Amino acid sequence: MQQRAFTGQLVVAGVLLGVGVSAASAAEPAISIETTTSADTTPNLIQDQMAQVAPTPAPAPAVPPAAAAPAAPTAMTTPAMTGPLVANPNPYGFDAGPLGPVYVTGAVSGLGLIQNNPVPGDHEGSFSLSNGQVFVQKTDGWFQYFVQVGAYTLPAIGTPYFNTAKATGDFFGPVPQAYIKIAPADNFSVMAGKLPTLIGAEYTFDFENMNIERGLLWNQENAVNRGIQANYTAGPVAFALSFNDGFYSNNYTWLWGSATWTIDPANTLSFVGGGNLSSSSKNTLATPVFLNNEEIYNVIYTYNAAPWTVTPYFQYTHVPQNSAIGAFSSASTYGGAILANYSFDSGSPLAGVSLPVRVEYIASTGSGAAGAPSLIYGPGSDAWSVTVTPTYQWDKYFVRAEGSYVQAMHTTPGFVFGPTGNNKSQTRGMLEFGILF
Repeated sequence: MQQRAFTGQLVVAGVLLGVGVSAASAAEPAISIETTTSADTTPNLIQDQMAQVAPTPAPAPAVPPAAAAPAAPTAMTTPAMTGPLVANPNPYGFDAGPLGPVYVTGAVSGLGLIQNNPVPGDHEGSFSLSNGQVFVQKTDGWFQYFVQVGAYTLPAIGTPYFNTAKATGDFFGPVPQAYIKIAPADNFSVMAGKLPTLIGAEYTFDFENMNIERGLLWNQENAVNRGIQANYTAGPVAFALSFNDGFYSNNYTWLWGSATWTIDPANTLSFVGGGNLSSSSKNTLATPVFLNNEEIYNVIYTYNAAPWTVTPYFQYTHVPQNSAIGAFSSASTYGGAILANYSFDSGSPLAGVSLPVRVEYIASTGSGAAGAPSLIYGPGSDAWSVTVTPTYQWDKYFVRAEGSYVQAMHTTPGFVFGPTGNNKSQTRGMLEFGILF
């Protein structure tokens, strides 16, 4: 029965995948990225990056060996998901012999977008595959692994929207995350490979988050890094330490760590911090030069008790003066966000419906006259946003709509929205539908 159900899910996923790939291949390429590291006044239309995330995903439930395809008792906890979307509670699994019990899950979804004030190269409307991904993992024993394969987009407010082909090709490739995990004890493990970041309160891929688009604070964070990470748990406190390549630079000069205190089942508090121990002049879409030379710090609190999930967090970043990368004086950002979700319970007439909301404010320091880098919408600019994402999930299928608004202030002409970069606001509407199999 499980085999037959899994086949049916793949049929639905295949339809979505086919529609999305057709739309993605028909879409025009997005804006090109300037790779010079010398000082200039060209606006960074990418708003300096689109990134991710949060504390180390919790270990997946142990799975006993089996001679036949096992049925996991609960959903996989990797990829991590904040909700309201929930993973398949009965993932497909099989016995791979020497590779152990293996689970195969995935996400397939299509996304439509309309917006005002697009920058050159972006569009007022588009449709694309937002996820066409498969996750293969082994979650028990001293040797574990996770491999994520497929296509994706990385929508974030206040930045251009890149079609599926460009996002997949120019960010992290068709295998965006893949790592091995050595777990000699229940409270200690080491991971190596293409890892999810420890930074921030939002994950990389849209199905993992409350909202379709990631937020203004996320735009200062990295998403995927190549490196090694050690995890250790002592009672209610979990520690992680990672040595990696930061913003996917392939230069292993970044060090960061996190400490997460589980106060009780409903309340957690996290501290995350790190930065580049050296200097790098690499500048690409996935590796924005200023952010790849920054320090970054988070304080993240989460309350999670049905029907509410509420996560306020604070973030500070600092880019030191470095004339070699065009930062002739230092600049910083500081900001805060509140992410909240209310989910109606199973006994409600609105069972399956959730109402996520995110509000944010971020400000930057520095003067253009002094040669400070632009970290938001010009040196010394600030911005606020609000995002609302009503969501409905039935079994493994979901649909969600989203409205978002960004207002920028104290901007530099040419660094904001619209064909000339002078419009100070942007409104978007989105609709996403898909399956988590």
